[in-house]
Order: sequence, then C-alpha cells, then structure tokens
Amino acid sequence: MIRGAVLHMLGEQPLLVDLESMPSASDVALVCTNVRDTSGKRPTFIDAIDSTFVIPYIQIRFLEISVESQGDQALGLSAPYELELDEEPELELDEDLLRRVREA
Repeated sequence: MIRGAVLHMLGEQPLLVDLESMPSASDVALVCTNVRDTSGKRPTFIDAIDSTFVIPYIQIRFLEISVESQGDQALGLSAPYELELDEEPELELDEDLLRRVREA
C-alpha cells in the first residue's frame, strides 16, 4: 500500500490518495482509495470516503510519490540504494586561451 501519493489532475487542486501498488506503463487508469484534499479533508464531490476511485490517465497531469515515506519495498526498489551526485570533472586551463583573453 502506498499512502499519501499526491495526485495532480488537470485544472484541479492536488489531492492526496492511497494506492494499492505502483502504476505501470500498461495501465490506462489510476485506481486509488482514501481521496482527500491536501489538508486531509474529504472533497465535496466525494459521497463516501471509503470508495475506490478509477481515474483515467488522460485526466491526470502527474502523480507524486514520496520515496522517503513509503520505503524501498513499497516502491519496488532494491535496498539499499543511494542517489549518487555527479561530481564536476576537474577542468584543465588552456593557457593559450587565457593569454588571448588577457590581450583582448
């Protein structure tokens, strides 16, 4: 179960939703439960908070899933993992170029 994913729909305010599993590339709709606004309240268009919702991907702008709050296993990531930041390579100075810049 993935709790607290942020669903950004076209032309609407973001919603918090719970997902049974990670969406896959072959899906045509997002299946979610426990739909609420970002303050945690039930939106006015929902009759029963315990309903299951099927939202077509054409209505979704993007889906935001937090890795920190869900853990590696819920997202299907191998553990442990670390994000590696690319270090900038050491640049060599071109003395000829520097000489031409100083002369200009």
